[in-house]
Amino acid sequence: MRIWLRTAFYLYIFIGFSISSAGAYEDFFKAVALDSAQMVNGLLERGFDPNTLDPKGQSALFLAMREDSPKVAAALLAHPGIRDDQANSVGETPLMMAALKGRLEWAQRLVDRGARVDKDGWTPLHYAATGPEPRVVSLLLERGARPDPLAPSGATPLMLAARQGAIDAVPLLLEHGADPRLRDQRGLSAADYARSGGRDALAAKLDALTRPRSSQ
Repeated sequence: MRIWLRTAFYLYIFIGFSISSAGAYEDFFKAVALDSAQMVNGLLERGFDPNTLDPKGQSALFLAMREDSPKVAAALLAHPGIRDDQANSVGETPLMMAALKGRLEWAQRLVDRGARVDKDGWTPLHYAATGPEPRVVSLLLERGARPDPLAPSGATPLMLAARQGAIDAVPLLLEHGADPRLRDQRGLSAADYARSGGRDALAAKLDALTRPRSSQ
């Protein structure tokens, strides 16, 4: 009888813990979406792992950058166990999302904490060049990002900026050594990208930079 009671007791504890953990998991990511730092801090104080991934493999810090949840982002970055450069399943980091969204303050804070400004494949500079804030582009370049990293498609940040990023990002990249002569795997140049985005005047300027000086 005692063995049965002991087994039942431990089973009760295990089931209760599992239900509690499942509820905490849902509450945690709900709090991130609502920018509820109070709820997030409460869960973290109870031992919830700040680096837990959501069902799509995204970290809470990545989601806070994507959803513009600054209070939650601050709470997460204040936690001693946070992995502020944690990548998702496709290699995207919180810094890359902050760069894409043009969140200069958060990009600055992440870089100051040691987030990588450069890596193989898609980089934070690619994302910044696609985004709306050229000051993030400037920040990454000043902190050592290569001006011409190649994405898996062969695209460079200059190509992406020319097609859809902030116009002011193009001269910034050029000033830091980005090469307008490079072509992606389809043979397209930055000027071609500009044309595909309906930026014909910019395309003409980029074309002019690729011509030999004698023919200009």
